[in-house]
Amino acid sequence: MTQRILMVLTSHDTLGASGRPTGFWLEELVAPLHAFREAGFDVELASPRGGRPPLDPGSADHDTTSVPDLDDLLADTTALATVDPKDYAAVFLVGGHGTMWDFPTDPDLARIVTAVHATGAVGAVCHGVAGLIGAMTADGAALVRGRLVTGFSDAEEAMVGADAVVPFLLEKELTALGANVEVGAPFGSHVRRDGRLVTGQNPQSSAATAAALVEVLAGSR
Repeated sequence: MTQRILMVLTSHDTLGASGRPTGFWLEELVAPLHAFREAGFDVELASPRGGRPPLDPGSADHDTTSVPDLDDLLADTTALATVDPKDYAAVFLVGGHGTMWDFPTDPDLARIVTAVHATGAVGAVCHGVAGLIGAMTADGAALVRGRLVTGFSDAEEAMVGADAVVPFLLEKELTALGANVEVGAPFGSHVRRDGRLVTGQNPQSSAATAAALVEVLAGSR
């Protein structure tokens, strides 16, 4: 039976009080989705609200030819409230600034990540790492506590001019939760793996993060 990976995208479409549109980052969906399919996995897309998730217009020019059915997949993503974690070998959290508003506090996302990590693998890239904030271990500790992770760095946030707009700084928040956060040079590929948890720093890390998650899953087959 083919293993399934659940890819989760944000449902939030506004960059805070700035009023500017945001959403998920296209490269962070397309590159991993193609990699997962090439490795033989079935992929399902989900989002907190379900339906079509908002696309950050800043990423709209990314080449999507590797996923020819992308528009159909995005037309009706599964609502997280209806997801049974037992159906998936892994969950992958797609980034984009929108995630900073809905991922950290979504109870269904926390439920899914917590459950999948108990038996499978979890991956996240860029701001998608914010979806790890609400996840817990079996003993009630933060999932990221004591774990080696990366994510969109505070330096990168400042460089894109969003440090005063986002509700919190991801690197700072992960550190406060007890994570061992390692970031690389701004906008270079940087991936960290800690057991069955794989995280990537930025859009440039998308393909490498997916490849690392595939390696984790290959080891569990």
